[in-house]
Amino acid sequence: MRKKAVPTTMIVMAVILCLFKLMGVSASHLRRNLLANGLGVTPPMGWNSWNHFNCRIEEKTIKETADALVSTGLSKLGYTYVNIDDCWAEIARDVKGNLVAKKSAFPSGIKALADYVHSKGLKIGIYSDAGYFTCSKTMPGSLGHEEQDANTFAAWVQYVIGIDYLKYDNCYNDGSNPTVRYPVMTRALMKAGCPIFFSLCEWGDMHPALWGAKLGNSWRTTKDISDSWESMVSRADMNEVYAEYARPGGWNDPDMLEVGNGGMTKDEYVVHFSIWAISKAPLLLGCDVRNMSKDTLEIVANKEVISVNQDPLGVQAKKVRLEGDLEIWAGPLSGYRVALLLINQGPENNTITAQWEDIGLPPNTVVEARDLWEHKTLKKLFVGNLTASVNSHACKMYVLKPIS
Repeated sequence: MRKKAVPTTMIVMAVILCLFKLMGVSASHLRRNLLANGLGVTPPMGWNSWNHFNCRIEEKTIKETADALVSTGLSKLGYTYVNIDDCWAEIARDVKGNLVAKKSAFPSGIKALADYVHSKGLKIGIYSDAGYFTCSKTMPGSLGHEEQDANTFAAWVQYVIGIDYLKYDNCYNDGSNPTVRYPVMTRALMKAGCPIFFSLCEWGDMHPALWGAKLGNSWRTTKDISDSWESMVSRADMNEVYAEYARPGGWNDPDMLEVGNGGMTKDEYVVHFSIWAISKAPLLLGCDVRNMSKDTLEIVANKEVISVNQDPLGVQAKKVRLEGDLEIWAGPLSGYRVALLLINQGPENNTITAQWEDIGLPPNTVVEARDLWEHKTLKKLFVGNLTASVNSHACKMYVLKPIS
């Protein structure tokens, strides 16, 4: 079977940066920080192994996941990152101090796996830690080995493309501040010379939204999510506090998606996906995409909701009004449009009204409302406010387009 060609733009960008390195031009001369690495212009989309598989990963699973992203059509919607989380390496480095893929799980090695993922037109991500061990304590962290590991990630290469994404955790460190440890890997990735999306997984302890933009392309604002309504909405609220710091090239990260893992109802997963989308959060699937239900695929493949997340204006929505269990989230989109999300956290159906003054529209603006989950434009035009009936633990999501 003929291999699918790697997209030309990916090859050209990687070649340019790597050639500069070979010619002795340091990456620091090309950009002052990773925010200028050309990555993360919109929030990243893809898949991560941790939420569903934890440490139970192997190259067969990763390859089948890459295949599934293509066969389901998800890759065409933007889900292009295939990210391997913790537990991929042996506990000991080799005699030269390099990380080594776990032979029992990845017998062909990470380079061969990266080549396979790239041959599908996808990107591959890897995991490490700003400590002596990763959080599973089954493999070494990168503390003290930042340059060596960054060079390893860049060297797993075919078509001059190595690792595309690095999730960098915060376990088993030396007690120094993450503001000291994380810049070391930032500089190492810059020096390696090839573009790698840098995801800071500092758990929000020292408010990385306040300093992460100079170091990476996204930063965790919360502790790990779990597959429950309470965990999901609490992560959304923690993340919302930092909305003003999100922008193209650097995004707040409330952790991976749990949609499809079975701990919530369909309506609750719709709320989960809607909040992450309007919050401009990374859309990293955390389920087994090889075995998704029809409902799960319907949720994560909603093009209209994805378009809100990927809107080029890149402004994260905020919770503009809270009345008991009823929430109104809103944020601007390109073309003078507004994304609106009405959420009912209460135990029974309720009516929610969004006032124009709360969502940033002039009071007499006439808007057309597009229901993103019903996939229809409402016949009625709205002036001053919009009211909808919302079921318990459910939501309504609209794009409002001013017409006069």
